Amino acid sequence: MARSLPAISQDEGGLSRYLDEIRKYPMLQPQEEYMLAKSFREHDETKSAEKLVQSHLRLVAKIAMGYRGYGLPLGEVISEGNVGLMQAVKRFEPDKGFRLATYAMWWIKAAIQEYILRTWSLVKMGTTANQKRLFFNLRRMKGKIQAFEDGDLKPDQIAKIATNLGVSESEVVSMNRRLSGDASLNAPLRSTDGESGEWQDWLVDDSDSHEHELAERQEMQARSSMLNDAMDVLNEREERIFKARRLLEKPLTLEELSEEFGVSRERIRQIEVRAFEKVQKAVKASAMDNGSVAPAETD
Repeated sequence: MARSLPAISQDEGGLSRYLDEIRKYPMLQPQEEYMLAKSFREHDETKSAEKLVQSHLRLVAKIAMGYRGYGLPLGEVISEGNVGLMQAVKRFEPDKGFRLATYAMWWIKAAIQEYILRTWSLVKMGTTANQKRLFFNLRRMKGKIQAFEDGDLKPDQIAKIATNLGVSESEVVSMNRRLSGDASLNAPLRSTDGESGEWQDWLVDDSDSHEHELAERQEMQARSSMLNDAMDVLNEREERIFKARRLLEKPLTLEELSEEFGVSRERIRQIEVRAFEKVQKAVKASAMDNGSVAPAETD
């Protein structure tokens, strides 16, 4: 799949050419996306996977824009996000009922964040889950409390951020100083054909099928993808019972499953509870490892 992606050259204007190039790939309609995903998953059709990746390159660029303030080359951030996108395509299960963009968003962010953490050297900035969460959420918190000025935060702002993110006030001060000097998303950019505008203008998606859905279902996206991965901790019987009791639109009864496995209803109930606890623990661990606030508990 990687060979089918346009390259991001390091010379002047290379990023502009890349953004121009990815805008040429058409957005997929839901049914077309579904059929391509089925083709790749069931028949390993690499051409189908390539089309899925190409149609979502603008999504990666949009997400990468949110990480410009870390002082890293945007082209490299986009490249890492593309790796996450390819992982999402490989793991995507179209029959679960949601769009690829919904699923891929988590993988793209995870790949970008891992790259940023590696580059920033965790030996110096700390490796705890709270510190990672502070690293990736400080700007958002500053925006919420309208702390837009350069320089150190005010004492009340420091206290509020520290409380909300579960870190010490000294950690907030230190991280804020490290992350100072954000670049503006409205920085001017000139395309290869001479047309001028701002960075964000070149990433506009005229279709509302992806961005509208992402905006409204952000929490569901993270929970769905983490839940899917978390079920890897279950054995075959636990997974079958967990899905049958917790994920089906019409859950199977304890009686039906007891007949299927040849054990008592009480034993099925015990396996269900154990499986639920294992999945819940795995979901929370995944959320913390990726610097996110743990999602709401699985029902």
